[in-house]
Amino acid sequence: MSHIRGKDTSIEVLVRSYLFRRGLRFRKNDRRYPGHPDVVLPKWRTIVFVNGCFWHAHANCKAFSRPKSNVEFWSVKLMRNGERDRLQHAQLVADGWRVIVVWECELAKPVREARLARLYDQITATTDGQPGIIDGTIPAGSKGEPGAIV
Repeated sequence: MSHIRGKDTSIEVLVRSYLFRRGLRFRKNDRRYPGHPDVVLPKWRTIVFVNGCFWHAHANCKAFSRPKSNVEFWSVKLMRNGERDRLQHAQLVADGWRVIVVWECELAKPVREARLARLYDQITATTDGQPGIIDGTIPAGSKGEPGAIV
């Protein structure tokens, strides 16, 4: 596991390069915020997390499957990752940020352009500065409907 990258993954670079081409300027992997978000857009008061489906146990995703060996270790680890994500997102919302989660499976070639365009629209949409989580798949334990601001 020492070779697993914590930042500058291919999907993060893909999202950042798209946002930069669209004219958005941001900070990356800013350690001042809970969870060290992948993209911080202070002008829009928005934070973007680019999550891998495996590491963040993306529910109902074809790309996610639980490992068959060392099941207890992986179950605890992935559950802990999900709980940490929920706590960090809640803290950011409490601090007045809009949180957007982009999943790895949403960046597959057939749906990539549509998801990136939707991401840009979510960032630049005026919501009267209303903080919340904007995500097509609300994490388990959260309130709200998919795609809603929680």
